Amino acid sequence: MKTNTLFLFVLFVFFGLCGGKIFSQSKNSKKTDNSLIQFSGVVVELDSLKAVPYTNIFVKHTQHGTVADIFGYFSFVAQKGDTIVFSEIGYARAQFVISDTLSTNRYSLIQMLHKDTLVLKDVNIRAWPTREQFRNAFMNCKRTEDDLDRARKNLSYNNMRELSNNMPMDGGMNYKYQMDQHYSQLYSAGQYPTYNILNPIAWAQFIEAWQRGDFKSKDQ
Repeated sequence: MKTNTLFLFVLFVFFGLCGGKIFSQSKNSKKTDNSLIQFSGVVVELDSLKAVPYTNIFVKHTQHGTVADIFGYFSFVAQKGDTIVFSEIGYARAQFVISDTLSTNRYSLIQMLHKDTLVLKDVNIRAWPTREQFRNAFMNCKRTEDDLDRARKNLSYNNMRELSNNMPMDGGMNYKYQMDQHYSQLYSAGQYPTYNILNPIAWAQFIEAWQRGDFKSKDQ
């Protein structure tokens, strides 16, 4: 990982040196090469010292500059006495003035940026411009059926009774009914089967169901 980072840094410096010299010489042909320097460095956060990738770095009042890579490294050709501006979203701008008394043609810098926190004013969003319009709309609104109303309707006695009468048997009920029929056959094996028409308990249940109105037609 360190080898790859070093290789990228050397490559970035090489291309910045070559491209910067061509750009500067074509734009400022009257100036000598002694005023040009290879300006390199890294941009980090002030608090955590983490790299600030893709920082915009340019010479003030010009369009000459570069953009830091993902590791915060940068390198480009500048001139002695230039004011370098570092700009990135979420961070306060920083400036650095290159000394015009440098005796070498290279300069390295570790530029620190501190986060810039913006506090926005409170914004009140209202559906109605005035309180009177809100009051009128609230008093005249039609209340729709909510979940509680639907639950009460579904759990009403008449609704539950209708569901109970029309609900088909599930697997457990079918199994119980089949086993009851099997036990009845075993109970009456070798003798005449019993009929509920002579069963007083069955008659009592029939009379009770008739009094409740279980046998009334649903169309009535």
